[in-house]
Amino acid sequence: FFYEWLEEHYVSLLRKTVRKELGADARLEYSIIMEHAREGVSSSPYTVNVPTTEVRATRNAEVSMPIVGEPAPIKNPFVIPGLRKLNIDSNLNPNYAFDSFIEGECNRLARSAGFAVANKPGGTAFNPLLIYGGVGLGKTHLAHAIGLEIKNQQPDKTVLYVSSERFTHQFIDAVRNNTVNDFSHFYQMMDVLIIDDVQFFSGKEKTQDVFFHIFNHLHQTGKQIVLTSDKAPVEMQGMEQRLLSRFKWGLSADLQVPSLETRMAILEKKMYADGIELPREVIEYLAYSITTNVRELEGALISLVAQASLNRKAITLDLAKHMIDKFVKNTAREVSIDYIQKVVCDYFDLPIELLKSKTRKREIVQARQISMYFAKKMTKSSLANIGLHCGGKDHATVLHACRTVNNLSETDKHFRKYLEDLEKKLAIH
Repeated sequence: FFYEWLEEHYVSLLRKTVRKELGADARLEYSIIMEHAREGVSSSPYTVNVPTTEVRATRNAEVSMPIVGEPAPIKNPFVIPGLRKLNIDSNLNPNYAFDSFIEGECNRLARSAGFAVANKPGGTAFNPLLIYGGVGLGKTHLAHAIGLEIKNQQPDKTVLYVSSERFTHQFIDAVRNNTVNDFSHFYQMMDVLIIDDVQFFSGKEKTQDVFFHIFNHLHQTGKQIVLTSDKAPVEMQGMEQRLLSRFKWGLSADLQVPSLETRMAILEKKMYADGIELPREVIEYLAYSITTNVRELEGALISLVAQASLNRKAITLDLAKHMIDKFVKNTAREVSIDYIQKVVCDYFDLPIELLKSKTRKREIVQARQISMYFAKKMTKSSLANIGLHCGGKDHATVLHACRTVNNLSETDKHFRKYLEDLEKKLAIH
């Protein structure tokens, strides 16, 4: 009975798994062990009590079952025509490797965790690894780098990168075609699953449900899961609590806005890769002008080089200023927390180290609260990230600071003048 039940329900999956793990010449053998005999009868595991007849069963012979024929087809949303076994395109961009990812204080934790995962997928405490941060800070780059490194070190691993939007569309197609089981089984066969922009699942209950079961299967079988998001788990609205709790099983690592030094290093790396040379003052001007988005920073460099080449002009500081004026008007310009802190400290003539310290002196606390207020108002950073920049405060402290600044602006005209002056300075940026 057991043999027949396995054959009827699981032989296709068993064949695929055996071939995947052991190769095309593998043999599938069943060794069926029955219950122990009743008291007084031999306890051989191959002997069984048959209560209805009181007759002792004889030992079951081993069932040798060589694999023959072709495995049953499985619906593969990434199918490559002509291939008989599961062999997929990982959808990884070879340009997004670790070598081209510039490390800085803003991304060191995420990069280090990503490298650890790449060296031992499914074998670290970072499972899942959730990388979150604002637009253009390198989440997708780092996700691809992890996948590429795993494939370089362990080519036999089945790695798949997929956007959450594409995953959702595939699931909708599976529901329409009544192939949801095949859809789930396909994803459950991955060794490493990388899903980009997982916040896109918010509000999509059915998609979350199928991903929940895929997640559980992969995690329980020691497979690696890598997720990216523009929000920390605590800030994801419309996401089921059971999924959010699982996102916290591993490590959530945020990518912050890069410092000036990191932005310059990014530009220099890009210039070296593309064989470009720029005057130092131009590099500094670009790094100072575009502060919150690495993608836009690299885009500005490409635009500047293209303009100089097409117009047959030398790349000068004046040309860079002219280009940046137009470039910034066409892209939403966002100040960074570091820049806000610098402007506030310059205005009150305070060392920035004091603002980031834990001192409770009144003038320092006030400057710190103003920095938090403008950071919340003028950036897309999370409350936790703002607090981290301002002396390691938590999100509740940031909310309290914002309420305090709002109250003082309504009751203290001198304080309101501080805010008006600072807002003008920040708007000029």
